[in-house]
Amino acid sequence: MSNRDHDIVLFGATGFVGKLTAEHLARHTPDGLRIALAGRTRAKVESVRDALPGAAAGWPVVVADASDPASLEALAHSARVVISTVGPYAKYGLPLVGACAAAGTDYVDLTGEVLFVRESIDRFHDLANDTGARVVHSCGFDSVPSDLGVLALAEQVHADGAGDLGDTTLYMTMKGGISGGTIASAMHQLDQVRSDRGKRRVATDTFGLSPDRGAEPSGEWRDSAAVRYAPEIGAWTGPFVMATYNTRIVRRSNALLQHGYGRGFRYREVQRTGRGMHGRLRGYALAGGLGAAFGAMSVPLLRPLVERALPAPGDGPNEKSRDSGHFTATLRTTTTSGASYQSTVAAQGDPGYKATAVMLGESALSLAVSRDRCPLPTGLSGGVLTPATALGGVLIDRLRTHDFRIEATAIQRTGSVR
Repeated sequence: MSNRDHDIVLFGATGFVGKLTAEHLARHTPDGLRIALAGRTRAKVESVRDALPGAAAGWPVVVADASDPASLEALAHSARVVISTVGPYAKYGLPLVGACAAAGTDYVDLTGEVLFVRESIDRFHDLANDTGARVVHSCGFDSVPSDLGVLALAEQVHADGAGDLGDTTLYMTMKGGISGGTIASAMHQLDQVRSDRGKRRVATDTFGLSPDRGAEPSGEWRDSAAVRYAPEIGAWTGPFVMATYNTRIVRRSNALLQHGYGRGFRYREVQRTGRGMHGRLRGYALAGGLGAAFGAMSVPLLRPLVERALPAPGDGPNEKSRDSGHFTATLRTTTTSGASYQSTVAAQGDPGYKATAVMLGESALSLAVSRDRCPLPTGLSGGVLTPATALGGVLIDRLRTHDFRIEATAIQRTGSVR
């Protein structure tokens, strides 16, 4: 790909997260790396570019439209790496994935749509493997903390000779806003699930993204929306809104790594709601609120009310709110040798916006700058991959330089972390 015009093209630069990602690239791209911004309307993309700092003023603009296959093919052939922030991905994203897979172009996005990723796998995994393209979905808050957190946990356990991962739980603590794009994606997927029984089976299958469904265990630890007290962390927990998607990405990573985390690996995610009665009540409020929101989205007559009450696509929190957000993902496991381990992935900044822009931008930079050091599962030259299986330790190291805390340690029997 040395003859490509651009090292990275950001498609969707005029969207809310697209602008934040462009700003991150403008501030942190190494000298000499060739960046371009892409979108449907040249004037709007140029307006975004003109507001960026430093050398970004000279970045070229590529005009491309998700509904114009020829423009997407030209975009894919012009770049070594394409970033897409254009969603809902199930509605707009597949033609670009196909164009990148055919052109041997690496691709990253921030989707949290299981049906889109399943179709991407079915249609383009083999093609991307043949051309060497690395199609890496879910490089934002969906699902980098989950995927890298489990990877770091497994690597530490294996380095210590402590066996494989067994029952593993992620406890999420977070403060952040709701993305209008995320809401639009959720509504689109709900519509698909309601109208298509086959898609409903995929969406509800805990191994829905596995490369070999028949090889997976039948007694999977089901995703849980229950409110419960977790004595291992001394706090109450409730449902984590992104758990049903993130868990499938992590399970796909395990399968692509030939079950390198362990054949007995069981994984779930919950949200920490606090201690005592206050934490318990917050858990029930969280469960009730999520149930009511998704229930209202599923009822056509209530859909307009939901759309008016929640952010629209392209909208997001102001800079002060983005700066004050944060997340901490704490993962705990019991290994096959009976040892206890913990990993942590944490960062300052609204998870779905500020932190996601860093994760997405650094995922693309990992491929553009250090592709030869990025891992690949045994037997693959490319394909539809995950952050852990396509970027791994390279992305971990890059995120640490942006003040992400990513670490894994053994836990002594007293409960303290060693």
